[in-house]
Amino acid sequence: MPLRWGFHPRVVLVADAGLHYLPRMETKKPSLLRRVMKIVGIAVAAMLALMYVRGGRTNDDDEWGHPPKQGGGPRVGIVDVRGVITDPMAFEKRMHALRIDPEISAILVRIDSPGGAVAPSQEMAEAVRRAKKDKKVVCSMGTVAASGGYYIASQCDEIFASKGTITASIGVISESPKLQNVLALLRVEMEVYKSGGMKDAGSPFRATTPEERTYFEKFVQGIYEQFVTDVADGRKGKITMEKLRPIADGRVLTGVEAVEAGLVDTIGNFEAALDRAGALSGKAGAAVPVFPPEGKGALLQRFLGKAATDVGQGLAVGVREEAGLRQRVEARDARF
Repeated sequence: MPLRWGFHPRVVLVADAGLHYLPRMETKKPSLLRRVMKIVGIAVAAMLALMYVRGGRTNDDDEWGHPPKQGGGPRVGIVDVRGVITDPMAFEKRMHALRIDPEISAILVRIDSPGGAVAPSQEMAEAVRRAKKDKKVVCSMGTVAASGGYYIASQCDEIFASKGTITASIGVISESPKLQNVLALLRVEMEVYKSGGMKDAGSPFRATTPEERTYFEKFVQGIYEQFVTDVADGRKGKITMEKLRPIADGRVLTGVEAVEAGLVDTIGNFEAALDRAGALSGKAGAAVPVFPPEGKGALLQRFLGKAATDVGQGLAVGVREEAGLRQRVEARDARF
C-alpha cells in the first residue's frame, strides 16, 4: 500500500516521391522581401532552439545560474513548493544548492500547496531543517499552505502569511473506495491469493474487516503523532504541545487565526518575507531575490501559455493519482 502524505503526436512529413519530367521553363526568382523573411525565420528558429537548450540562461548568468547582482544587499534564494506534494527531489536539490552556495545569505521558501504524500512532505521538512544549520530560512505562504504544506513551513525560522491564507489542517487522512457492490451488479467476482492475512488490507473489492479498521486507525494515528511532534519541535518556543493538540484536529485556519494560535509569526506578503530573510542574514542592504533558474521547458511554456501547460500537467497527475484504487495515506487537505 503506497504512502502518499505527452502523448507526443507523431509528426509525419509526407513528400511527393514521384519523379515528374516537365518541359524546361523559365522560373521567376523569389522576391527580395520573401528572401529576407526566409532568412529572418531561420535566424529566429535558431535563436529559439539555442534558448531552449540553454534553459533560459543568459550570458550574464554566473556559474551558479545567478542573474547579475542588483545592489549590495544580501542575496536570498527562492524555493517554490506548489501543488500536491508527490516528489521531493526538485525541492531538495534546490535547497542543497542554496545551502552550499557562498553567494546566498538566506533562503525564502514560498508555499502554495494543500499538502500531499507523507514521506515526501517529511523529506522536504528535513531539507529545511538541514538548511537552517547554515542559513536562516523564512517561509512565505500563498493561497494555501495546509497539511503537508504546513508541515514544511513549520520547520522554517519564521513564517509569513496573508490574512486570508488557508493553512494548518494538521492531520493525516486515508481513503479507500469500495467497489464490491458495483462488481456484484456486474456479476464480477475477485479471487485473491495472498501470503498473509493483511496483504490485501484496504482492497477496494471487498468490505473492510474490524481487524483491518483497527490496524489502519492505529497506522494513521502513528503518522499523525509524527506530524504533531515535528510541528511542535519546529515551533518550539512559539506554541506548546498542550496548545497545539486541540487545533491539530484537521481544521483549517486563516492567516490571522494562525497568528493568534502561534502557528504563523507575521501577517505579510512575499516581499515582507523577503525583507525579513535579508534582515535575518545579518547583512546590510535591501535583499536581492534569487529565483530558480528557468528549466528547458520554460521558454516553451511562455509560447504555449501557462494555462495549456497546467492543463497538461493536471491531466498527467490525475491519471497517475487515480490509476491505483488501493487505500492511500496522505498528509493532505482533500478539500483544496
